[in-house]
Amino acid sequence: MSVDHGLNAVAWRKSSYSNGQSGDCVEVADGFPDVVPVRDSKAPTHPALCFPAPAWSAFVRHLKAQAL
Repeated sequence: MSVDHGLNAVAWRKSSYSNGQSGDCVEVADGFPDVVPVRDSKAPTHPALCFPAPAWSAFVRHLKAQAL
């Protein structure tokens, strides 16, 4: 879902799993209780995708479990 939540002035943080060498970087913005805004660092002016917080948490848990 792409929604504008006033994301122009937020601080974005890169995923610790992003590889700075290849430019494949996922960034998330903190501070939104119900959604997790996600964007591609290579396209910061493109709309962010906003995922429901519980869905994003489940996705991250799954990724971490696969990395073990």
